[in-house]
Amino acid sequence: MKVAIVHELLTMKGGAERVVRIFSEMFPEAPIYTLLYDEEKMGDWFPKSRIRTSSIQKNTHHYSLTTNHYNHHLYLNQFPRAVEAWDFSRYDLVLSSSSAFIHGIITNGKPKHLCYVQSPARYLWDRTHDVIDEASHGILGPLKRRYLERTFHRLRIWDTEAADRPDVVLAASKEVQRRVELYWRRDSEVVYPPVDDVWLRASSDESRDLRSSQLAARDHFLIVSTLSRYKRIDLAIQAANQLGVPLKIAGTGPDKHRLKKLAGPTIEFLGFRSEEELKDLYANAKALIFPGEEDFGLTPLEAMACGTPVIAYKKGGALETIVDGSTGTFFDEPTAESLSQVMQLFDQSRYSSDTCRAQAERFNRKNFEKKILEKIKQMMSY
Repeated sequence: MKVAIVHELLTMKGGAERVVRIFSEMFPEAPIYTLLYDEEKMGDWFPKSRIRTSSIQKNTHHYSLTTNHYNHHLYLNQFPRAVEAWDFSRYDLVLSSSSAFIHGIITNGKPKHLCYVQSPARYLWDRTHDVIDEASHGILGPLKRRYLERTFHRLRIWDTEAADRPDVVLAASKEVQRRVELYWRRDSEVVYPPVDDVWLRASSDESRDLRSSQLAARDHFLIVSTLSRYKRIDLAIQAANQLGVPLKIAGTGPDKHRLKKLAGPTIEFLGFRSEEELKDLYANAKALIFPGEEDFGLTPLEAMACGTPVIAYKKGGALETIVDGSTGTFFDEPTAESLSQVMQLFDQSRYSSDTCRAQAERFNRKNFEKKILEKIKQMMSY
């Protein structure tokens, strides 16, 4: 069976890109189509020989030296035409991972198209007003606002029409499934993305003994995240400032400078950390704080795999991974006050590391691959 793998952007390492990496290891001969590819950032995940980029990457220069990443927002209007230009007629199966546009590739039933939806494009639907309002500041704000309003309107029409093209749609969570039905009017089945095996291996007897001996030292909260506004890390910073408690933040991103200005003396920014360093950070934290509304969210599972409970906002994908009172707890309102109340009363000793790890194990890679192969088999049989 000839297989092709497709994903919007391979320019950073995130949850969606981890799913693509698993697809590529399940089908090691399959070429990987993507609109933009950053070899410097992704080269150790995907062999360059398997990458097939779009006309956008070939015909434009869009790498930002100041932000050190591809500014793909400049080319939103071109993405639909670019994904429709790919010819997949020589394949039997296209396995796509879509966060915005890739569901719109054209296959016409030959080959079959199974689309794993990370989410319908958030900036076109549930976050569109926030994105436009944020872009409206400054001297050029009114011009940017009009441009985005027109662009998003056109893209929403295309997005809805293109949603009928995949033969089968799988949703990354019940929250994503809800939006697929709401915006696309399509049925889908939930297949949760897996927590990486590296975190589950952190639950070895040796590391478990080490963690047990360090429980008394768990005096700080932890965030592991891209530093973006919608992640609502500012809520955790404000809550930690109010309580005067230690908060460590691992990750980088465009919101870093604003967040640092908000941070008090008990906040520590750690920047990028390797997986080995993150294991120790997870294992030694009092709790992971997950303050934003996410489609799914892998970091709570990573923390639980390391035996650490989670404090999360009570909406979105967190409701599908965290067991309230058993592997973590929730705060009800998206405010620093609501979060600080939970942080102040949080008692880590009430939570079992073994229970946290057992919950994370439910989302292992073996189960994910088995479900994906089952769905492919079912689709190819009709």
